[in-house]
Amino acid sequence: MAASAPLRLISPSSSPRPPQDPSPRPVSPLHAWLPRRRRQFPAVRCASLSPPPPSLDLPLLPFQPAEVLIPSESKTLHLYEARYIALLEEALYKRKKSFVHFVLDPVVDSSTKASFAVRYGCLVQIESVQKLEIGALISIRGVCRVNISNLLDMEPYFRGTVSPLMDDPYEGIELGTKISKLRESMCNLHRLQMKLKVPEDEPLQTNIRASLLWSDKEIFEGYNESFIPGLPERLSFAAYQTVSGMSDAELLTLQKYKIQAMDSTDTLDRVNNGVEYVEHNIRMIAARLAIQNI
Repeated sequence: MAASAPLRLISPSSSPRPPQDPSPRPVSPLHAWLPRRRRQFPAVRCASLSPPPPSLDLPLLPFQPAEVLIPSESKTLHLYEARYIALLEEALYKRKKSFVHFVLDPVVDSSTKASFAVRYGCLVQIESVQKLEIGALISIRGVCRVNISNLLDMEPYFRGTVSPLMDDPYEGIELGTKISKLRESMCNLHRLQMKLKVPEDEPLQTNIRASLLWSDKEIFEGYNESFIPGLPERLSFAAYQTVSGMSDAELLTLQKYKIQAMDSTDTLDRVNNGVEYVEHNIRMIAARLAIQNI
């Protein structure tokens, strides 16, 4: 998407100006002709169109490029502007507690006008809402990647048509073996984290366990089934979570892993990277525990 006027990238409590409305590409019907047979008229067979991908009309909430959200990840937002409270109400009462978290990413070009690309759309489910004196504190969880195909409204908040983006199909024993390894590594990392001593004002991170539990769910009540990735794909994202005591450099590394995970459609490749990332964090936490016990 491109904007014809400068657009500031700011959090949901600010006022970004919307990009232009993209036009979806029309899909042309496909036709197949049967061969002519002796003493018969030409027979025509129209090949049936593939069913269109499922789509939803949902509110859209823009974020800065550093705030990519991935499936299985949880996040807490403080919404207090009137337009975002209106977005929250629509999501809660009309859209099955769902909206889309997406990134407006600046695009460098030779023109003097600012351009922005819509990237890393993630359908989210609202897990809890806490009303505050000013606004509301909401907890959300990423469900699946989505493509924003059409911008329907820009005021009082963005609203658009979205469809799910899933991994390429994969068959093979190797994926199951790697998934088991990833799950085992994530459990080991969680157990190590629980042994850490952290300052009272710093919460002990248990994000990896929560993401693992969500990914392992068998029933997703209140969710649109067409937007639920398969178990291997869900688990492949669950590895990329914060752990206790991360430095700025480590958070930047996590961000790079998350962007790489969102760009990929290869489940096995994402799982392999996830195992690598979790094993790195296990070594990091183990070193901190060793120092802690000196």
